[in-house]
Amino acid sequence: MEHCIQTLLTGGEEVEIIIVDDGSTRDRTPEIADEYARKYPTICKAVHQENGGHGEAVNAGLRNATGIFFKVVDSDDWVNEEAYAKVLETLRRFVYCGENLDMLVSNFVYEKEGAKRKKVMSYHTAFPKDKVFGWSDVKFFMKGQYILMHSVIYRTALLLQCGLQLPKHTFYVDNIFVYQPLPHVKHMYYLDVNFYRYYIGREDQSVNEKVMIGRIDQQLLVTKLMLGYYDVTKIANRKLRHYMVQYLEIMMTISSVLAIKSGTDENLEKKKELWQYLKKQNLPLYLRLRTGFLGQGCNLPGKGGRKLLIAGYKITQKFYGFN
Repeated sequence: MEHCIQTLLTGGEEVEIIIVDDGSTRDRTPEIADEYARKYPTICKAVHQENGGHGEAVNAGLRNATGIFFKVVDSDDWVNEEAYAKVLETLRRFVYCGENLDMLVSNFVYEKEGAKRKKVMSYHTAFPKDKVFGWSDVKFFMKGQYILMHSVIYRTALLLQCGLQLPKHTFYVDNIFVYQPLPHVKHMYYLDVNFYRYYIGREDQSVNEKVMIGRIDQQLLVTKLMLGYYDVTKIANRKLRHYMVQYLEIMMTISSVLAIKSGTDENLEKKKELWQYLKKQNLPLYLRLRTGFLGQGCNLPGKGGRKLLIAGYKITQKFYGFN
């Protein structure tokens, strides 16, 4: 966490660093937060609260934010200082010129434990560079290319206006953080710099596959919440609609794969229930996802079908470098 904060401090007085102690009792998080608040009183703010999980920590940050823009940086991640300077320069330009900006997107790097080659998630195929654009100007999203919490900076007022409230004691809410505000976003900007460094590879990390299987109920909850925020089949802008449908498709796929990889009848039943929930909730969306390539793969019959899906998942996993 201290390394994370140190990289953020290079932003100087223009940046407000809100350090949320989410009921930590097993380490020095509360003391470290207070130390930085004392040492940098005009930059750092320490917030202490009862444990509410990752989502409530983000909620607390948003409640206490006074800045024009808002970004979540997890405590085991950090930012590249050279790219950080360019991000701040870009945001500063929008503020001083009085030009509207709802969302800034930059690249992030998978800092995977033990990996020799660092996978960079960039968006040059999807977004025009160095200009303000809207959803109609979006180009092409490749498979596996999504806007994640690591890549996005939102206008603070937009997050408040859209009523963003992440559920307590739930992992994987970063998907909600990125997804729910999207229909409210009108003005975007893509800065092609490798800003955020996303550390993965610890065995106890929430995105570790075994941990995800153990928390499959939380993955299913987040997926169901996302399915209920909007009827995405009725979103007017074609490109925004297509992107949000694709996002839900990958959420359904991940939930299905985790259920299958768990190898338990209980979780296979939960997978079946999830697809039935979607069918009841939104039949047009169900038909669209169920008949798509991933939807068909998630519902291949028998053990042979499930083995084929897992094989495809492993190839994708190796190619994109996640988990």
